[in-house]
Amino acid sequence: MSALTLTVDVERACQIWEEYQKQQDVFDRIGQTAGIDPVSGRVWFGESGIDIYKQMEAEGAITPVYLVRVGYDYYVRKGGHR
Repeated sequence: MSALTLTVDVERACQIWEEYQKQQDVFDRIGQTAGIDPVSGRVWFGESGIDIYKQMEAEGAITPVYLVRVGYDYYVRKGGHR
């Protein structure tokens, strides 16, 4: 997978997530993980990325997804203040 393809997939997933939040109330899911498939536009929710993977695996939908923490603009942050 090329860097350009990855960039396009992430941008598409972000667009899908933005539209999803406009159409659906996600307030009760703040802090959960959302997995967005940039190809199909499908969104999964779970406590972690592993939960989302297990849901996808059970449905036979194993594909790369973009993960984000609901209520935040990232999934996990590295580092911190000392």
